Amino acid sequence: MYSEIGDLTPGQFHRFAQFIYARSNINLKEQKITLLSNRLRKRLMALNLKSFDEYFDLISGPGGKQELVHFLEVVTTNETYFWRTTANFTMLREEILPDLLRRFPGQKLQFWSAGCSTGEEPYNIAIELVEGMKRTGVFDFQIVATDLSARVLDFAREARYAGRKIDKIPEPVLRRYFRPDTEKAGYYRVRDDIRERVEFRLENLFETNRSGLHCIICRNVMIYFRREDQEVLVNRFYRALRPGGYLIVGHSESLHMLKTQFKPRNMKNGVSYFRDPDAIHQSVSPRDA
Repeated sequence: MYSEIGDLTPGQFHRFAQFIYARSNINLKEQKITLLSNRLRKRLMALNLKSFDEYFDLISGPGGKQELVHFLEVVTTNETYFWRTTANFTMLREEILPDLLRRFPGQKLQFWSAGCSTGEEPYNIAIELVEGMKRTGVFDFQIVATDLSARVLDFAREARYAGRKIDKIPEPVLRRYFRPDTEKAGYYRVRDDIRERVEFRLENLFETNRSGLHCIICRNVMIYFRREDQEVLVNRFYRALRPGGYLIVGHSESLHMLKTQFKPRNMKNGVSYFRDPDAIHQSVSPRDA
C-alpha cells in the first residue's frame, strides 16, 4: 500500500513546509519534496496511516504532540561524523584557543555547539581543546551542546560510534580518546573524561537566551534558514558571546551578506567571526530581541 503512495503534491509540500517553518525556522525548499516524501512514508507505515493528509491532521491536531517530535526529527536529522572539515577544528585549537587563553586568563572557557546532532561535533571540540591546552596544564572549559531533536541527543549522550562516523579520526586520537565498546562489537565509546565536558540540552536556537560565552560553533546549520532568520540568529549569537569571543560557522557559510556587528577574521585555517571588545554595541530591532 505504501509503495503506491506517490510524492507529496506541491500543495501538500507547501503546507508541511509552512508547518515546519513555524516550529523550527527551517526553510524547506521545493527541491526537497522527494526527500520529505520518502521520510514521511516511513511514518505513515509506522502509524498505519493511509495518506499524507491524514498524517498532517495528526501532527497539527491536539493529539499529535508525541508524533510531532518524530516529525521534526524526520526533517532535521542529517548525517555527521568526527573530523568533518578539519580546518575548523585546527583553527579552533591553534588560533582561536590561544587568543581566548590570553584574553581571559583564569576564566573557565565556555563553548556552545549549536545544532550538535548526534554529538560528534561537541566531542570533537572537547578533544581539540584538551590537545590545545596540554601546554598550559590547565583544562578549564565546558561545552553546552544543543539540538532540536531529543532522539539525536539521546544518541549523543551514549557516545557510541562506529563505521563512517569514526573513519576519519586519526589513529592516535582514536586510541587516546576512545575505548572499544564492551557492549557493542565494532563500536568505540568516547572516554568518560571527555564526555563529562559536554552537557547536552534540548533547545530551539531561536528560543535560547544564553550569555557569557567565549566561543560558539554553529556549522552547517544556518544554510537551512531564510536570510532574515539568519540575521536574527547571528544577532542572538553576538549577544551570547563575551566581548572578545568568537563564532565559527561551516566552511560553506558566511556572514558576508548579513547585517551584523561581527568582525570577520581571516586566519590561516579559515575565517572566524569576532565580537570586538572595542565595538560600540548597537541596539537591535524588536524582531532580533
